[in-house]
Amino acid sequence: MSADADTSETVQDQIALDETGSNDPVADGDGDVSAAPSEAPADGAARPSRLEQLEQEGDIAADYLEELLDIADLDGDLDMDVEGDRAAVSIVGADLQQLVGRNGEVLEALQELTRLAVYRETGDRSRLMLDISGFRAERRTKLVELANETVARARETGEPQSLDPMTPFERKVVHDAVAEAGLISESEGVEPRRRVVVLPA
Repeated sequence: MSADADTSETVQDQIALDETGSNDPVADGDGDVSAAPSEAPADGAARPSRLEQLEQEGDIAADYLEELLDIADLDGDLDMDVEGDRAAVSIVGADLQQLVGRNGEVLEALQELTRLAVYRETGDRSRLMLDISGFRAERRTKLVELANETVARARETGEPQSLDPMTPFERKVVHDAVAEAGLISESEGVEPRRRVVVLPA
């Protein structure tokens, strides 16, 4: 998955540490923890609340994804929610593996396209999270297990433990699990070979 050309290592670190569920400004918007408040509407109307903005993102994303499913002649049900400070949309259906792809590559691409669709409608960068057939939920469970095993290995050996390259979504899950276990982790390398290193106490 491509990031904006001017994406710096600092932004990549923030993406890895901020993402709750992956990637990047419109392409790397997960690093945007805070955004400058938009100007009040010229007509004096009240600005929508953050929750309303996120719900709007979910609606725009759902409309866009419905069109994609129709074009691809695929059946799928859409579920919209707000998780933390981001909209979340899930597609569930009988056979949607082709929309997930190998290691979630197609899912990541669809997520970026969906964020761009939201950006086109709202003018605001989106951190919307897309899941298909529970892929991310299942991956999160496995990553937490991996993080706990890596924490145990770091404590036992007293040496830093480097993991395989991961997406920002995956790195965020690992960072959170390591922190919860009481150790520190950091990201090193550059996309798409950026990885998590778990440091011993």
